[in-house]
Amino acid sequence: MSVEVLDGSTIVSFVEDEEAFNGLIHDRFSNLDTNHDGFLSYAEMLKEFQSLRVFETHFGIDVKRDPDELAHVYDSLFVKFDHDANGAVDLEEFKKETKRMMLAMANGLGFLPVQMVLEEDSFLKKAVEREAMKMDA
Repeated sequence: MSVEVLDGSTIVSFVEDEEAFNGLIHDRFSNLDTNHDGFLSYAEMLKEFQSLRVFETHFGIDVKRDPDELAHVYDSLFVKFDHDANGAVDLEEFKKETKRMMLAMANGLGFLPVQMVLEEDSFLKKAVEREAMKMDA
């Protein structure tokens, strides 16, 4: 993990760079698709949701959550990705929903820079790295 400074424009710029964004989406999708069938099952997506630990921590402190509540949240997230409701997420659905979520984050951040603790392999960390490379060029 590292502490990074970013704002909404960093995220928007990354999402709009189709080559960088699509490459990262493809790589993440491939890593999540453990059975290599070209789709993400609920079980494959659940591992990713759980690894994010968004709902199990509060400002970095572990919090005991109701397992039924967590299951409901994860079910709801999966439904957001599974646009055609066929029980699996294809690459295009994954890309569209990830893009929608990242742009919503960008909108929430606005134009004022904030410091955030980011996981090394996160989409936001990749956006910050891309922005830093542009500034160095």
